[in-house]
Amino acid sequence: MAETSVTSELQGMPQPRVSESRRIFKVMFSRWVVIIGAIIILLLIITAMFAPLLTPYEPNKVNLEDSLQQPSSQHLLGTDKVGRDVLTRIIYGSRIAIIVGVVAVTASGAIGMFLGLLAGYFGGWVETIIMRITDALMSLPPLVLMLAIAVMLGGGVPTVLIALIVALMPTYCRLMCGQVLSAKENDYIMASNVIGAGNLRIMFRHLVPNVFPPLLVLITLDLGFAILTEASLSFLGIGISPPTATWGSMVSDGQRYLLTHPILSLSPGLAIVLIVLAFNLVGDGLRDALDPRLRGRI
Repeated sequence: MAETSVTSELQGMPQPRVSESRRIFKVMFSRWVVIIGAIIILLLIITAMFAPLLTPYEPNKVNLEDSLQQPSSQHLLGTDKVGRDVLTRIIYGSRIAIIVGVVAVTASGAIGMFLGLLAGYFGGWVETIIMRITDALMSLPPLVLMLAIAVMLGGGVPTVLIALIVALMPTYCRLMCGQVLSAKENDYIMASNVIGAGNLRIMFRHLVPNVFPPLLVLITLDLGFAILTEASLSFLGIGISPPTATWGSMVSDGQRYLLTHPILSLSPGLAIVLIVLAFNLVGDGLRDALDPRLRGRI
């Protein structure tokens, strides 16, 4: 009877509240695949930061005497047609992947979310103009749009960044506008209007923090998409120009040697697959963590 009484008292007591950050962390990393994805992304960042310390070779140095060597203790993944170490070029290619992915997604997200915020909050002719431009950009397949921009502007990192920003921006604009249209009807926004809060305060103090979680998930997923797109443009020869080490150009250069030296294409191709998969896994875990239906989950 005593144990039953104690149990009843414990059940009636309020349970300790789990902090929001701890809940998000627990839910996000509750699956081992998300942990693996996070580890792969962390390794990519470390590899890009310390690339000169991880290999004794120069990524663009030509050495025809070592042309098309098979993997060995000196060259773990062999060498390409002009004697460049394949592993070194993959390591340095991670820098391009991170730069292109982070800069393109950050810029397109910032521009798209700002335009979507203006369209959703002010409505009227502001929404009409912004949304019609967004609809026009979204009517074109992203890859076709990026190919057209790359052909017009030529190759190089700036061209790839511009192409990615233009292609990715409409999605952020559309999603932000929809979130703001829904959120601005809430009571706390109406109360802010009643007490005389300014438009900037309402938009950036109240609306943005409350509508940002779905956009954060999209940012995570688009990082992998941006890396894959840059590799696709470089593979087609209209992305980042040689001799800069990029994974897409390495796959393209090695395809003619698939029968004799398959590792020339397979190794950078595997790097692309792993990092895109990693960002998708982390984005999926983040979506679960920010899902309102999982608020009580620990």
